[in-house]
Amino acid sequence: MGGEAGMGGLQFDPEVSRKTEAMYTTSDMVEQRRIVRVALALRPGDRVLDVGVGPGLLAAEMAEEVGPTGRICGIDISDSMLAIARTRAGAGPGIELEAASVMRIPHPAESFDVVVSTQVFEYVDDVAGALDEVHRVLRPAGRVVLLDTDWASVVWRSSDDARMARVLTAFEDHLADPHLPRTLADGLAKSGFMLTHQQVVPLLNTGYDNRTYSAGLIDIVSGFVPGHGGVTADEARAWAADLRGLGAGYFFSLNRYLVVASAL
Repeated sequence: MGGEAGMGGLQFDPEVSRKTEAMYTTSDMVEQRRIVRVALALRPGDRVLDVGVGPGLLAAEMAEEVGPTGRICGIDISDSMLAIARTRAGAGPGIELEAASVMRIPHPAESFDVVVSTQVFEYVDDVAGALDEVHRVLRPAGRVVLLDTDWASVVWRSSDDARMARVLTAFEDHLADPHLPRTLADGLAKSGFMLTHQQVVPLLNTGYDNRTYSAGLIDIVSGFVPGHGGVTADEARAWAADLRGLGAGYFFSLNRYLVVASAL
């Protein structure tokens, strides 16, 4: 989940933003950021735009890679996320943060060598328009790196499979497109990009542990789903308690998809 979220229904208020920050400090997300940085292949002096900068963890890591001659700009529609990003170590002169949407990036054409966005485009109603805007601010042959989830890939053990199915279906209401990775390559081509790399980025949590991505996701899901898809608050609480009670038998798996493309 990136900070551009809210466009599909999940509001990144201070409480949700704090929970998201905690999720993104887990070893799962540290490894995800490593994979994203490998795909970015940043060099000293690169100018980078982080769309949906969220808690600023990736931005701070990228700032170290581009060095003092580079530039890291982060945009987000959530004031709460931006407040957290500003407190990050390294979120000083080398990182510029601004409240803005991917639909209207506040920078001139050809301002950046690289645009990166993780867990954001699945929340965007007009993906084609967003990709056109990304293309506008990239220099010719500039790179875009996107990471999004196909939420149909979730495998989550439960003692009540029917309730799990209802909860996951209800949670999809927070997204504009819960299956975006299936069409993202076509969308990039139509917006003037050439696809150069694709890979799956799996998450796997076995045995319940508070220090995992999915443990944090339980709170996000159970807070959102009441009133969606017929799920009640009592059902959401029971669903969450069931998962936390599985102990060593807990199992969670999810696939994210990373794509890299160059602006033509």
